[in-house]
Amino acid sequence: MTTAILDRYTRLLDGHPARRTAARLLLAAVLVLLVTVEGLTLARQPTGPRAAVWTAGILCCLCAVPWSRPALATRAWLAACVSWAATLYVFVSARPQIVWGMGEAIALLVLLTGVLLRLPARRAAVLGPLLALACVAAPVRDASPGRFTLLFSALAAVVSAFSLLLRAQQAQRVRDIEAVRAAERLELARELHDLVAHHVTGIVVQARAASFTEVGAAAATSAFVRIADAGDEALGAMRRLVRVLREGEARTVPVAGLAELRELSETFTRTGPPVTVHVEQGLQERLPADLAATAHHIVREALTNVRKHATDVSAVRVGVRVVEGGVEVRVADDGGQPGERSGERGGFGLTGLEERATALGGTLTAGPSPEGGWEVRAVLPYGQGTGA
Repeated sequence: MTTAILDRYTRLLDGHPARRTAARLLLAAVLVLLVTVEGLTLARQPTGPRAAVWTAGILCCLCAVPWSRPALATRAWLAACVSWAATLYVFVSARPQIVWGMGEAIALLVLLTGVLLRLPARRAAVLGPLLALACVAAPVRDASPGRFTLLFSALAAVVSAFSLLLRAQQAQRVRDIEAVRAAERLELARELHDLVAHHVTGIVVQARAASFTEVGAAAATSAFVRIADAGDEALGAMRRLVRVLREGEARTVPVAGLAELRELSETFTRTGPPVTVHVEQGLQERLPADLAATAHHIVREALTNVRKHATDVSAVRVGVRVVEGGVEVRVADDGGQPGERSGERGGFGLTGLEERATALGGTLTAGPSPEGGWEVRAVLPYGQGTGA
């Protein structure tokens, strides 16, 4: 649940740069307000330690604002060094009654969260404890630290534990995505293996049949054309196989293609909204089998996503056609606006589809449709250099 909340918050800010800037400015305003209030309080009886603490608070708050530059590691190191310098200076000086600075401690907690979540493990292992201890040491500067030291010690421990938990969940999700991509490439490699074996077998059979049969020039020409066409398709599939091949035993299950889209749509319509399928005339006969299998796979996964994530869909449109750059596979529905369909990103179906399309040299996108609703659109290379 925590990962889902974090993902939704991240998408909300990433999709709206103005909101991201506003969030940064709001954080900066809150931190600067705390430091300003503390500065006005300390200024009534100015001393060197109080000036040092106030300056450290301002610098730490500026470092905590998550701008892209300077980098997080630089800002974290600067804040930790400034905070520890102020702490050591106060310890070797005569400590006044009010000195430690709440804004600085909160800024250190903000930086601690970012460091533990985003920096590499080695840097986080050094900077994380340094920031956490600086946060705990800040209230100790006061002559009567009391409950504030205990409070920020507990906060540092909770923030550290929560950040490490989120980091572990993010790492696990990355591993899951990589596993899905590897499985998808293995599946594609197996399908291409079957297709290559099919074409090569056909070439061998036709060549042997021609060698044992007396044929005229016209029949021989026709046989050679069929052999050449089969060889071209086999070479095209072989090129794609080389790019995505992974170890594994080949399957013997027939590969579904464009011809099976009608059956797939009928099966889906029985338990879901009606599906209309449009395949460009003649494309079913001339599209290479591996691209047809990928198109079928994309449509099947997209329809599965519609069933799982969009309850307000009343119609689904499936289209396969040749466009500039390749063959387009598009699955669009009339429901679920972007905010309502964010749950699709929680799974790995689209990740696998994107990996499959990329492995074939194509692209895949999912998002709001120009006509309204949601669409999954893939463009697969088709034409010169693809074996078609």
